[in-house]
Amino acid sequence: MLATLIAMKHKLKSVFGAAVVVFGLMQLANPARTNPPVMNDLSATNAPPPEIAALLRAACYDCHSHETKWPLYSRIAPSSWLVVSDVNEGRQHLNFSAWPTDPALVAKKLDRINEVLDYREMPPGKYTLLHPEARLTEDQRKRIMDWTEAAAKPLPMASTNQ
Repeated sequence: MLATLIAMKHKLKSVFGAAVVVFGLMQLANPARTNPPVMNDLSATNAPPPEIAALLRAACYDCHSHETKWPLYSRIAPSSWLVVSDVNEGRQHLNFSAWPTDPALVAKKLDRINEVLDYREMPPGKYTLLHPEARLTEDQRKRIMDWTEAAAKPLPMASTNQ
């Protein structure tokens, strides 16, 4: 019985040691957390009212701009892999720091913002779980949508082949 307990304790130490080594090695495979220079921010070309700009910064800019705030958990694998992947994907779909200057593309981006807010796709639940300040109330969501609609209205719509 004592020999079994000693063997089990030794096995447990080995498993724990291996887990620590694997965790340490995972840290060597952390992806780059980048914030490239802002090329053309939304505020420079299609400046929203200050209240809307504040809502967009709180709920959207961490994943949809080059002004990402990288919290501690974004530096520790494996969560770093998920965070960097989400930010890269977010920037690919919509990047407030690389805002288009073509009015038709601006209209398309504003329309898309309105659509994802209306379908409650953004901000995603996994983000707002850790960032409660990014949660949008129905009133805040409506105010952003009203602004995007009003800002897009005078702009020509992009053709479907763009």
